[in-house]
Amino acid sequence: MTDPAPFPQHQPASHFILHISDTHFVSDGELLFGTVDSEANLRRLFAEFARSGARPDAIVFTGDIADAGDEAAYRRIRAVVDPAAAEIGSRVIWVMGNHDVRAPFRRLLLDSDAGAESVDAVTDVNGLRIITLDSTVPGHHHGEISDAQYVWLADALADPAPHGTLIALHHPPVPSLLEPLELVELRDQQRFADAIAGTDVRAVLGGHLHYNTFSTIAGIPVSVASATCYTQDLNVPFGHLRGRDGAQGFNLVHLYGDRVLHTVVPIGETPAVDELTTAQLRSWLA
Repeated sequence: MTDPAPFPQHQPASHFILHISDTHFVSDGELLFGTVDSEANLRRLFAEFARSGARPDAIVFTGDIADAGDEAAYRRIRAVVDPAAAEIGSRVIWVMGNHDVRAPFRRLLLDSDAGAESVDAVTDVNGLRIITLDSTVPGHHHGEISDAQYVWLADALADPAPHGTLIALHHPPVPSLLEPLELVELRDQQRFADAIAGTDVRAVLGGHLHYNTFSTIAGIPVSVASATCYTQDLNVPFGHLRGRDGAQGFNLVHLYGDRVLHTVVPIGETPAVDELTTAQLRSWLA
């Protein structure tokens, strides 16, 4: 019988990003809503991921790092993330969310004293440009990108990067499945579409919604990671929101020469029903 797979159809990914969102850390000794252990969930994520042996180029957190912008919460998450990232050899990229506060976010996550201006940055990851865009509006929960930010973004995208660009922001430019979330979505999404159309942007990464979803904008894929703290129950009556302590997860982002692969990974162990190696499967298929 002919070998079912004599050679791979795709070369290995050029870049691998671990995409995590909405950790909502609280101060030491506290639980989110009195029941959700945000720190335990994130530690479980890293412990489970470490068993894969995978080595992402970067870990991108798309916002709502702290639930109320508390300094203690930022210190607490650094104590979890820094050693985990060092163990797998990955740099960490932080994105502002509507629950975050710029000054302590900058000081305690970015080791910067740049003040309360929008937290926007360009990071080169082995030829892949990752643009972090601050979509927050201080004192509010919806998302906006200012005129000054659009000027900055146009300049950042003026020249293509060797492996293209990812944009990471908290408020994703997608429709909201849950009606209440329309009140806190990214405003003027068409302007954002116009800003990235025709550029080398290969994908947009977001969070905020507390559930996984996927869309396109200006023909560019948008991937929204679920939360690690709690998630939204999508089986609710129209006009309702119901958070639940379950179905948490994270995303893997693999970039190939002509495509970007987004994969959803749930947090939490379940009983195994089978396990085999590539060699065993190849033998079985022969």
